[in-house]
Amino acid sequence: MQRILTAELDLQMTGPVDVILQIAASRAASLRNEELRITLAGRSLSVSEIVDPPASPTGTRIHRVAGEAGTIAIRYRAVVDGTAAPSPTSELDTIAYLRPSRYAQSDEVFAHARRQFRGLQGPALVSAIGDFVATNTTYAPGLSLGTDSAVTTLATGQGVCRDYAHLVIALLRAMDVPARYAACYAPGLRPMDFHAVAEAYVDGAWHVIDATRLSNRRGLVRIATGRDAADCAFLSYYGGNVALTHLRVDAEVAGGDATVDDPARDDHEAFITLA
Repeated sequence: MQRILTAELDLQMTGPVDVILQIAASRAASLRNEELRITLAGRSLSVSEIVDPPASPTGTRIHRVAGEAGTIAIRYRAVVDGTAAPSPTSELDTIAYLRPSRYAQSDEVFAHARRQFRGLQGPALVSAIGDFVATNTTYAPGLSLGTDSAVTTLATGQGVCRDYAHLVIALLRAMDVPARYAACYAPGLRPMDFHAVAEAYVDGAWHVIDATRLSNRRGLVRIATGRDAADCAFLSYYGGNVALTHLRVDAEVAGGDATVDDPARDDHEAFITLA
């Protein structure tokens, strides 16, 4: 299986800005080839790469560029062969991903989770939480804010992929299951964009949950991993103003393969590992 990933961003700036990007496939991906070009008026800008954290097997890659006044064009393309080995975890991970975080306040949904999922554990619990969020949340582009959290989504019953992931994560943590957030490329996703899913640590492995039911989990390519969206934003900046004037994301399986790029072909009861 070969997946082709592309991302285009144009950023309008009025002066110097420290730009942080998380759009590249993770270090763990089996990359055949990859190119990241960042230009201003046809001139290439210098880019530095940081792996966060350095020893992490998930290999989140941050790209940092010193922006200047004008329009910066960011173009990324990668070809990923097959799938990487499932990422191992550490004792520190299982502790850190049990804690409440900014957008996944497991302490605030604790009582609800304990009532709703009493008596469940392991795979049955993970499936029940995924089904609960899928059936009680409406996918509503444009109606959620970047500051919305799991508590907001539980109350309003609407959101986008990041909101679904946050609610799944918060409920899992409230039930003492380590859970984390993953930003991904998702072949077959409609509408196409960067995508977000949750991962649950059960029986010694991380299993991916997409409560939106909008992706086929077998085709996902990891970009970034963290506690919640605060750790995995595709764009952040400091020291100035930035306007995102163009964004285009695409992900496809070369040759087409419905078993990995058709969301309707994903058996959401199956436990699948995101490489």
